[in-house]
Amino acid sequence: MKELKGKEYIRFESIKHTREDGSEYWSARELGPALEYSKWENFHNVIKRAMIACENSGHSVSNDFPEVRKIVEAGAALKPKLDYELTRYACYLIVQNGDPRKEVIALGQTYFAIQTYRQELADHYNQLDEDRRRLVVRGDIKQWNQLLAETAHDAGVITNEEFAIFQNAGYMGLYGGLDVDDIHVRKGLTASQNMC
Repeated sequence: MKELKGKEYIRFESIKHTREDGSEYWSARELGPALEYSKWENFHNVIKRAMIACENSGHSVSNDFPEVRKIVEAGAALKPKLDYELTRYACYLIVQNGDPRKEVIALGQTYFAIQTYRQELADHYNQLDEDRRRLVVRGDIKQWNQLLAETAHDAGVITNEEFAIFQNAGYMGLYGGLDVDDIHVRKGLTASQNMC
């Protein structure tokens, strides 16, 4: 499968809405055209199939597909127009039930699968106590530092002295020009204490 393209990522991010409580939703009336559905009726059929999948998976259709009515001009009169404020999960189900011949559906499947996974990770992380969060962060930092060391080595930073200079330059970038010794003084650390 193709990697998710930046412009396709923007296609879905640009129509995402955020409520005052921080929760996100997508308007079905905006998602349909983003998924290249030109007729509401055709897209609404996809939404209905996704609602069935939602219900069968034990989720609440009213929570993931809340119905809203928007007032729009229809000639000289105003009339209500059906819309849905779709959760990320609802969007995921919609693209799973969309027309598989459309490339944008495959891109939507990738986008919403990644976003759903990221949210699950964030929710899991937020449920951890402070000590466990610290362990997760330390593990991440260890992996990134290993990757940084490998990249520096590939770029020609070979000796311990070169690596120390490289690391110090990184600290100077993070701490507004302060080198390792300056940071120790600022934090009140002894020379043998780790800055982390």
